[in-house]
Amino acid sequence: MSKVSSTVESVRGFQVAGVHAGLKKDGALDFSLVVSEVDCAAAGVFTRNKVKAAPVLLDMQRLEENPQSIRAVASNTISANACTGAIGLKNARATANLVADALSVVSEQVLVMSTGVIGTHLPMEKIARGVELASASLGSDWRAAAAGIMTTDTRPKLGSIRVDTAAGSYTIAGMVKGAGMIAPNMATMLSVLVTDAEAQLLDLNSSLSAAARQSYNRIVVDGDTSTNDTVLLLANGMSGVTVSSVEELEAFQDALNALTRYLAQEVVRDGEGVTKFITLKIVNAESEADAERIGQTIGASVLTKSAFYGSDANWGRIMAAAGRADVPLEPDSASLWVAAGESVSSDAPGLQIFSGGMPTDYREEDAAAIMAEASIAFTLDCGMGAGDATIWTCDISHDYISINGDYRS
Repeated sequence: MSKVSSTVESVRGFQVAGVHAGLKKDGALDFSLVVSEVDCAAAGVFTRNKVKAAPVLLDMQRLEENPQSIRAVASNTISANACTGAIGLKNARATANLVADALSVVSEQVLVMSTGVIGTHLPMEKIARGVELASASLGSDWRAAAAGIMTTDTRPKLGSIRVDTAAGSYTIAGMVKGAGMIAPNMATMLSVLVTDAEAQLLDLNSSLSAAARQSYNRIVVDGDTSTNDTVLLLANGMSGVTVSSVEELEAFQDALNALTRYLAQEVVRDGEGVTKFITLKIVNAESEADAERIGQTIGASVLTKSAFYGSDANWGRIMAAAGRADVPLEPDSASLWVAAGESVSSDAPGLQIFSGGMPTDYREEDAAAIMAEASIAFTLDCGMGAGDATIWTCDISHDYISINGDYRS
């Protein structure tokens, strides 16, 4: 298995496009298509927010009824098409109909995604223009396709990984958008993943769910879960490689995990107003679920995020957040370390700043120097059991307020 690349050269049988349909006032790309030459088996994971956008409802229905013959995914920016009632569902279906007509497939083979302002209807004339332009310019420009789904993102986020087997090689590739409304509760943004391997639908669903749990579900920017969160995985089999044995499925899962973890971390790095990338390694909680909950609570805390931004080694905020995660935690059994960088080893976790229910005798200037770094890793040993989880989060800056204070305008 190769390393994850930050580019996508090609994935056999897939074409993409990113165009300007007139949705964005500044002329930036705002509409994308991902198209397969042949039918795909498709899996999806969707937001757990009870307020679900029209495209989420439509895609959930189509993957329930027609998961073996998906041909395309269309995505628009500016309008989330959420909280738009019957009109929103009608427009989501109309978007799929337009794509189907342009590609000479049936509407049920098209999935749709939307991102932008909640409560706004799709401007269907511009959507139609986007379909026309994108379907006429399909090719291999994945960077343009990734740019076409951006909202407050500062750059396109995409990647790929190649897996070599005795029967040949296959590729898994994808793109992701997300910078705000990022919190772990399923997928936390929009992402389209494709592979030219062939796999059974049951295996695709299992693989995607497992990958999302260890990647997209473990990132936090601001603690908000969107109405539109969607991750789709399409497999068209055009590499000629079939993934079916236990060993083949393990290799596929490892590659998918690596790609989704990379894309998820890219979301955090490009978070709204982010200046620091924070790794929270929670170890020895009573269970993995408890460790994840503790990490999520710390990662979403405005107080901890403010301390990260200010380079303040305020470990009290971290311990306070861990203590309100509503899972078992004994402070007298816990220890906390901080280190520069994105990862730490268990035998060298960094500078210990808390142990046995009280601060250690660390030097404040040493902790402050670490906190001034652009990437910081915390290790919290709960001393309770064998449950581990890693969460990726960030600081919160003045720019986050500026971006979101006038988001609709």
